[in-house]
Amino acid sequence: MTLPKHEQKALEKARSLIEKAAASRKCLACGCFRQMLTILEQAAASRSLLNGLSEARQQAKSWLVEQEYDCFGCKVCYPPLVFNSLSLALGEDFAELEVCPAEPVAERRGWPPLPGNYRVLRYQAPVAVCTLMDEGLTAAVSEVYEPGLSMVGTLQTENLGIERLIQNVLANPHLRFLILCGADSEQAVGHRPGQSLLALRRHGINEQGCIIEAQGRRPFLKNISPEMVSHFRQTVEVLDLIGLVDPGGVISAVRVCAARNPGVAAPFCAQKVVEPIKGYPPARMTGDPAGYFVVYVDRHRGILSLEHYDNDGVLDAVIEADQAASLYIPAIEMGLISRLDHAAYLGRELARAEEALRSGAPYIQDAAPEERVLLSQSTTLCGTSCRESGA
Repeated sequence: MTLPKHEQKALEKARSLIEKAAASRKCLACGCFRQMLTILEQAAASRSLLNGLSEARQQAKSWLVEQEYDCFGCKVCYPPLVFNSLSLALGEDFAELEVCPAEPVAERRGWPPLPGNYRVLRYQAPVAVCTLMDEGLTAAVSEVYEPGLSMVGTLQTENLGIERLIQNVLANPHLRFLILCGADSEQAVGHRPGQSLLALRRHGINEQGCIIEAQGRRPFLKNISPEMVSHFRQTVEVLDLIGLVDPGGVISAVRVCAARNPGVAAPFCAQKVVEPIKGYPPARMTGDPAGYFVVYVDRHRGILSLEHYDNDGVLDAVIEADQAASLYIPAIEMGLISRLDHAAYLGRELARAEEALRSGAPYIQDAAPEERVLLSQSTTLCGTSCRESGA
């Protein structure tokens, strides 16, 4: 059967574009080209015209190499051009179909608003997947680049974790489904984030911000508003597939959800998001009137020793223990620290010393910022020498 001229022309153009992409090493290692081939293969079952691309598609598929990136960011991206040409022949809006799984989400201000253990795939896709405690399942699902999948990640706790999940999901009005899968944390652990999130979707929160009927140990949401919870319950459908650890089963669920996508939800804009500020080192620190510390790693006895000196260099206290917490608590109670910046410095150094004691790595105490100035003017070593027994 002879194809109409416009269909034949569109098919030839699409075939030519696929062949050009397949000839490029960048495309063969790219997620968006791989996804385009998958979409064409699935669509061919119901659109006979696409069978005319089967040879080019199979040839390109046989040349694929191990994927190295979601999208290389090429100025000319072949997959959207292929769909643009096919839209003319099929009479469908293929040009609007997202075929690049790694569009520049970094340029979408405010999404996701909070960092977390997740992977973002496609902004305009309607389905998010939460694998609860299973990081391996997160990796396996994200590698498929299913067109309907927007983001996939884990959830560890029934309070802060759920808060962050809700804020990230509602910041994208395209997200209408959340699939819960993977194994929930054991009841003995007490968090039960999966069960708690299902309870939230079904019953909401009470006046104290507690998730009704949640079995988690501390299911209180203090950083999101009741209005946000209500909007989440109204616009996002949560599917209970807890216990499902098969990536193929999860992808099948994503496809089912995407097929009944109700469209973009009304955006939620009432929640204030705390904008992160960029950290910076202290320009100058003032010496602590209470004195200074020297941390000593005693490997022979398997302990840490914390020596305190007054500002005249006289030793006035020694605290010994095998872990950092057992050192800084007595130091605080004895009034040996009077400044918060010195407390932070001491905590960092004790953590380093404890790790060195456990691992056997060498430990050299770092000088506090103001001590570096003193060292340039004095031969006195104030917490900067190697403090290890036998050193």
